[in-house]
Amino acid sequence: MAIDPVCGMEVDEEEAEFTTEYKGKTYYFCNPGCKTLFEGDE
Repeated sequence: MAIDPVCGMEVDEEEAEFTTEYKGKTYYFCNPGCKTLFEGDE
C-alpha cells in the first residue's frame, strides 16, 4: 500500500485511479482532489 502524500490515506497501488510522476517517483492518490492539490504544489 502507498500513502497519499496529501491526506495520508492508504492507497492500493494496483487499483489506484489517480497517479502522477514527480522527479522519477510515482505518487498515488485516493481521489482527484488530492492529485490536483499535489500537482499544484510541484
